[in-house]
Amino acid sequence: MSGMARGLTVVAGLVVLVVTIGWLSGVFEQKVQPGQTDRNVRRLTDEPTDVVHEIEKSTIEEAIGTLKASSRMVVSSKIMATINDIAVVAGDQVEKGQVLIQLDDKEYESRLDQAKRALDAAVANRRQAEKQYQRVETLNRQNAASRSEFDSASRDVQVTLADEARARQAVSESEVMLSYTTIKAAKSGRIVDRLAEPGDISQPGVPILVLYDATSLRLEAPVMEHLAVQLHPGDELKVYVDAHQREYSATVDEIVPQADAPSRSFLVKASLPKTDDLYEGMFGRLLIPAGERRHLCLNTDALIEVGQLEFVDVVLPDGNIERRLVKIGQLGIPGRQEVLSGVEAGERVLIHGKEAANVQ
Repeated sequence: MSGMARGLTVVAGLVVLVVTIGWLSGVFEQKVQPGQTDRNVRRLTDEPTDVVHEIEKSTIEEAIGTLKASSRMVVSSKIMATINDIAVVAGDQVEKGQVLIQLDDKEYESRLDQAKRALDAAVANRRQAEKQYQRVETLNRQNAASRSEFDSASRDVQVTLADEARARQAVSESEVMLSYTTIKAAKSGRIVDRLAEPGDISQPGVPILVLYDATSLRLEAPVMEHLAVQLHPGDELKVYVDAHQREYSATVDEIVPQADAPSRSFLVKASLPKTDDLYEGMFGRLLIPAGERRHLCLNTDALIEVGQLEFVDVVLPDGNIERRLVKIGQLGIPGRQEVLSGVEAGERVLIHGKEAANVQ
């Protein structure tokens, strides 16, 4: 008898388990037939609407580049000497002929003084030889001097003339070497780097200063080949500099006639006008007209922002309102927004106030 009781208990437990599972799975609930229902569907009443328009708009492509100077100069010494003074620092504007660097000139002044003394001696020797030649020539006319004495006096004059010419050349060379101790600006420009300090030893050809001509700034940017082939030297374009949030007029100066194979682009160089707020190395965008294209636009008041997403309420032909996710593009004319996807041309959308859009 106890075995039958245990069996009934097990069966009762299984029945309770089956009933519980059926209840949890909704067996005992009323089923909703498949199909559409109008429950919670909004319909258009008297809310303002607007139509999605398809318009044609000029397209501008951007080519990102860097400002560089076409006229750049490295200032270095032609001689080895101690740097006594550097009169400029990075950022200074200098004019052509302005003294930039002064080197120690004592050694070269001494060389010039020695060359001048050697020249004085050569001049004295030449004058003495000429006087001797004149005396021998006079005696020779009187048949009082031999031919060999006359030839020797003539040779001495030629030798002293050559010695004097060599001494004058040495003086000129010493003056040139002395002039190298004062380094001047070969052209006007702006100092961008200072690579030495007073007390350093200058080496021939080793940079001391770097300067560039501010009037030669231009934007160098790689431009996609389908756009670059439409550009020509002399074309007027715009350059946008992010640091100043300004556009500058630019002229295409040069198009390097060789495409970069990996990026399929040409290097385009566009010169900029001289301005005090542009510097070499700054970031810029070359704005290139890329023709016309058609796109959709809608009223900005139709957009509903939910977090980082944008939605619009579209009025369907039957008057129902459907909320759709849209992807927007650039801001067009004031009050109109480019829309890339989510709506079609000619569809009507609800217009919301700013308060309503923020609440939705």
